Amino acid sequence: MEIEIVTLSRQGGRNYNEDVHGHWHDERYVACLVADGAGGHGGGDVAAATTRSSVLGGFSAAPGLDEFTLRTLVEQANRDVVARQAEGGKLAGMRSTVVFAAIDLESQALAWVHSGDSRAYLFRGGAIVARTTDHSLVQQMVAGGMLDEEGARLHPQRNMLLSALGSVEEAPDITVSDRMRLMPGDVLLLCSDGVWEPLGDECLVDTLHASRTPSQWTEQLDAQIKAHAKPGYDNYTALTLWVIPDDVDDATRLMPAAEEETMPAAIEANEKPAD
Repeated sequence: MEIEIVTLSRQGGRNYNEDVHGHWHDERYVACLVADGAGGHGGGDVAAATTRSSVLGGFSAAPGLDEFTLRTLVEQANRDVVARQAEGGKLAGMRSTVVFAAIDLESQALAWVHSGDSRAYLFRGGAIVARTTDHSLVQQMVAGGMLDEEGARLHPQRNMLLSALGSVEEAPDITVSDRMRLMPGDVLLLCSDGVWEPLGDECLVDTLHASRTPSQWTEQLDAQIKAHAKPGYDNYTALTLWVIPDDVDDATRLMPAAEEETMPAAIEANEKPAD
């Protein structure tokens, strides 16, 4: 299975960039992460960088796609951010979201874990077949039938999080996905809210359809975010991973027209990796 990873990170209309991204791999596993820091006084970049170091370092030491492994990684990252908060000053109130995806190349499986409103998307046949659910006030309102997704994206309280790393008194909400089958032609996107909030899911799909390569897609995302920009607009970061079909040399064929939206097949916990 051949993959290609391309990243994009900009400070937008802010004075500095508190988003980070990262990835790691060995012969069997690939791991990708986006974290979006916040602190109000410059500590957000430290929270995000601490989260990246903790999660990628922990995964590289003991990789796996099971729920316990992925949840433990984020729980440890929360403890590491809290430990840095104790240094005081600008670090005292820092927080970070995180979204982390892990791929087992042997079993062609994918799983992700997140806390906050940084998102993971899985596209198949050019359509969104799986997506994380934000830990936010407006997402809670969507779940309660008070808002639809578009209303939530534009809501004045859309940035109010219910969970982020750096939580001392209460453990952060952490959601781990089921294991999903990863197929040739699939596209994975990890991104901060600075990407999905101004664009919406429909624009993500449209720009993906118009792109022949991952680099072209990130360029289109960059241009669209700038076109929708408002004064002081947020940092924005995207990491995209494309699974290149073995028998396709031209990436223009990665995005066939979708006749139906098929959810990625879940892999049973006791299913053995393919030889």
